[in-house]
Amino acid sequence: MRKFRTVFMRGGTSKGCLFHKEDLPEDRSEWDSIFLQAMGSPDPKQIDGMGGTVSSNNKIVVIWKSEEPGVDIEYLVGQVIVGKSMVDYKSNCGNMTAAVPAYAVEEGMVEITEPVTTVRMLNQNTGKYINVTVPIDPETHSFAQDGDCSIAGVEGTAAELNVNFLNPAGSKTGKLLPTGRTLDTLDIPGLGKIEATILDVSNPLVLVRAEDIHLKGTELPEEINANAEACALLEKIRGTAACMMGFAKDLKDAEENSPAVPKVGFFTAPVSFTDIEGKEVAKDSMDVCARVISVFKCHKACPLTSASAISVAAFLDGSIIEKSLGKVGEGQRTLRIGHPSGVMTMIPDITKHGEDMNKAEVSGVGVQRTARRIMDGTLYIRN
Repeated sequence: MRKFRTVFMRGGTSKGCLFHKEDLPEDRSEWDSIFLQAMGSPDPKQIDGMGGTVSSNNKIVVIWKSEEPGVDIEYLVGQVIVGKSMVDYKSNCGNMTAAVPAYAVEEGMVEITEPVTTVRMLNQNTGKYINVTVPIDPETHSFAQDGDCSIAGVEGTAAELNVNFLNPAGSKTGKLLPTGRTLDTLDIPGLGKIEATILDVSNPLVLVRAEDIHLKGTELPEEINANAEACALLEKIRGTAACMMGFAKDLKDAEENSPAVPKVGFFTAPVSFTDIEGKEVAKDSMDVCARVISVFKCHKACPLTSASAISVAAFLDGSIIEKSLGKVGEGQRTLRIGHPSGVMTMIPDITKHGEDMNKAEVSGVGVQRTARRIMDGTLYIRN
């Protein structure tokens, strides 16, 4: 058996294994085998590993101190693909981004400032910078585990982490609007022409109306995942956008080689629904109701990077959200997104320069998150 020091953490509504880069082999060609065994893939049940059989519970994060001025920590996210011998490094995980600074503080990787430490980070999947404020416990002088912050999709409360994605536009394509348009018309096999907004904020996303794909937008993950026709259609939409963005040459290539980028989401106008815990989510608690597919399955909440993109799309003139739901209110700075676990509030900071949305600047997108160390110890894998 080979042994590796590992910390298992929840970040937002995701969880996974965190590693110090120095604890892993210098030869990165060895990493995939370690990470796949850590999660128990390619077995879709993941019986022989720590994976939770859905994408949000199959995260790998490698962390190291940065030598770049003004940056404390750099990190790389790996998405273990359930049921495949594949680790995808194309995209960041916004939820696990919340776990990174808490881990860095606990591991003594950053200088502590009380009562709040700002950890300045660089994500190596996207080349984007993120600042996170971490509350410090006055007794332990480390990350404050306890607090009164509650986020949808996580039971109980914890200390609040304020995550600010700096200049998140163009994370993978270099452009806020990879096609140069706020509204595209996609020609989908078996469906025909459909309107969509394709944008790249924190991670690339293609967004369509629920009604255009014969869904309500209030479906819960199990219902969507059991709807083979809807899943196949959403994958065709995602694959078509992947080709348009240059990530794949055809639909098959997108499915096999770019399963995590872009993500695909669908939305509808605010509407009351029952969340995955059986709680009522009121229509007036949200500005838009959305669902996002992550690696072929409906996310049980909303991927934070996708929420960032959705929030920006709502403020862009001519986007599918603006066209469908109208302009956001005068002076409104936040967007409340209803998702299968409740509601999350995003704070996009957008500056427009005239009517051309390609010139819009997204200086940051903020969100409130929590994180918690679940387990630390030794990971054992086969030689």
